[in-house]
Amino acid sequence: MDTSLQDSSSGPAGETPPVGQVLDGRYRVESRIAVGGMATVYRAVDTRLDRVLALKVMHPSLAMDGAFVDRFIREAKSVARLAHPNVVGVYDQGTDGTYVYLAMEYVSGCTLRDVLRERGALRPRVALDILEPMLAALGAAHHAGMVHRDMKPENVLIGDDGRVKVADFGLVRAVDSQTSVGSDSILGTVSYLAPEQIEHGTADTRTDLYACGVMLYEMLTGSKPRTGGTPAQVLYQHLHEDMPAPSTSVPGLAPELDMLVARATARAADGRPQDAGAMLSETRGVRARLTPDQLDAVPPQAHDPAAGLAEVLAAGAALGEGRMRSAAGPGDGMEERTSLLPRDVAAAHEYGHGPGPGGGWGDDIDRTARYTAPPRDGGGTRRRRGGRAGGRGFLVTLGVMLLLLVGTGVWYINSGQFTQTPAVLDKTEPQARKILSDSGLDVNVTRDYSERVERGHVIDTNPDPGDRIRRTGTVTMVVSNGPEIVKVPELSGTPLADARRKLKDAGLEAGVVKQQFSEDTARGSVIASDPDAGSKRRPGSPVALTVSKGSPVDVPDVVGDDEDSAREDLAEEGLKVRIAQGRVFSDEDEGKVARQSPAEGSTAGEGDTVTLTISKGQDLVDVPDVEGLGKKQARKKLEDAGFEVTTRRIFVGNKVFAQSPGGDDEAPRGSEVTIWLR
Repeated sequence: MDTSLQDSSSGPAGETPPVGQVLDGRYRVESRIAVGGMATVYRAVDTRLDRVLALKVMHPSLAMDGAFVDRFIREAKSVARLAHPNVVGVYDQGTDGTYVYLAMEYVSGCTLRDVLRERGALRPRVALDILEPMLAALGAAHHAGMVHRDMKPENVLIGDDGRVKVADFGLVRAVDSQTSVGSDSILGTVSYLAPEQIEHGTADTRTDLYACGVMLYEMLTGSKPRTGGTPAQVLYQHLHEDMPAPSTSVPGLAPELDMLVARATARAADGRPQDAGAMLSETRGVRARLTPDQLDAVPPQAHDPAAGLAEVLAAGAALGEGRMRSAAGPGDGMEERTSLLPRDVAAAHEYGHGPGPGGGWGDDIDRTARYTAPPRDGGGTRRRRGGRAGGRGFLVTLGVMLLLLVGTGVWYINSGQFTQTPAVLDKTEPQARKILSDSGLDVNVTRDYSERVERGHVIDTNPDPGDRIRRTGTVTMVVSNGPEIVKVPELSGTPLADARRKLKDAGLEAGVVKQQFSEDTARGSVIASDPDAGSKRRPGSPVALTVSKGSPVDVPDVVGDDEDSAREDLAEEGLKVRIAQGRVFSDEDEGKVARQSPAEGSTAGEGDTVTLTISKGQDLVDVPDVEGLGKKQARKKLEDAGFEVTTRRIFVGNKVFAQSPGGDDEAPRGSEVTIWLR
């Protein structure tokens, strides 16, 4: 869905914004976040559970289509069953009058598109940190039989807490028509369409990978790979041109990243990984092969060369806050209220704990902030009123001071003694300690392994970044020990099933299994592994296995032998026998072996099975009598009976005067009958 923001005072044609309403007696709509071709997204509060969520309300023009609504609801239920930490969750679906809506997880932050506009190109480490959770989300969807169909930076959300989430799973399938090819929105969308979507209108798991490859290119280079003045030019490039290598725009970029983009964006779908799970495995393999210098190489298109993931996320948080204010607009009065209050007071206002509406004393703060004390020159009217005027001024001043004291006390109890947990994700431990200490907070450190965060950097904090904490509180930091490393166990001579179990116990996975002959290793046992035993790998890495097919055996020729004799000959070579169901006609006598598979001279492994087909004997049929018939008539009659025909001419003429075999004799079907003409 297009997440571009517009003023909340107006919406799509014919739509009355539900801001301020409570839908279904439960969801209080507060402000609009985004408008797309199918629905408008609002920030709302679930009054029953007291939590903020996103409410996606279908446009009225689509809500009038009963078939569309039924499909929307059916697919929403499918998405709701897709529970994954990198997928925007669907909580509820309902209808209130003309409003058909989805209640969804609210992600406070920004989109990947916002990050790209703000930061330009990203370092490979940051790009992969965003790509991997995207693929994890798609992998869960693909495993559940779902295809996204509309992957693009606008549908990748980056929360203030650093989590990457993919939105609009499956719902794009409910859209039956595309945006006009002349619009900017379709120009943005066609940048991520796979060739099969354009040419055949089909989409499967590999279609999503094509879009991910385009987004990876965009993150690495800061620009889209396909450019053109019209959508048609972009579509033509998708269909007829290979994806350019990112290194052509970013000199010195690791060739492994070029290969990863090329794999994901192969024009033929069969050239891409099978699904997002397979691509995630390849991506992790690429990351493991890159050096720290290659991962942290700064592209020339980067707007902030020093930015890491933490800085990108911090920028995302600022962008997200700006987008929310833009979506709210001045019409709802939010900025006017908060602009008069200090930042901490405004935060308390938002949650209903402090000054302002819901806190009970926002108007008093507004008035006292503009209160002007009496002049101290003692002249004019004040001198003429004497003591009474002075006493009244003293009471007014005392009243104001009391209000300020009460207000300050309420503010301190509700907000003043609290602060927000600073964002220190992906910073080094000394940097994070200094930031937290400068905020007056104590620090507690725990450590854990991390595939994504390098050693010595912060993985997580408790409380989360941005959460409220007492100014004298303690923040627990989880610092990365780097990726956990395990050793490949010794598997030579181990039966395949036991080898798989050993790999699983070691935290590894069995990869590709291939077979080869071996005279030294028992059939079905492991000959070797790749990587070799003792090699160090990250948990979850695949280990390829080579398994023995046993000693090589030359398959003997048993065609024409009786069944018992054939079994005996094959058993002597260490081979097993299977008799095929049903017998066939052949030149071999009935009960003899008519065919064998594998054939004579083939190489099989000891213990392999040879399939034998037993003969029913020859398929004998009566030979028609064609003496006295003309050549053409005789040939047709014999061929219709299933025979091959050979002619011999003795004298000039076309009549048959003899044949072999003779009429009414029996001969095998398909055999040759000779006729003599004169």
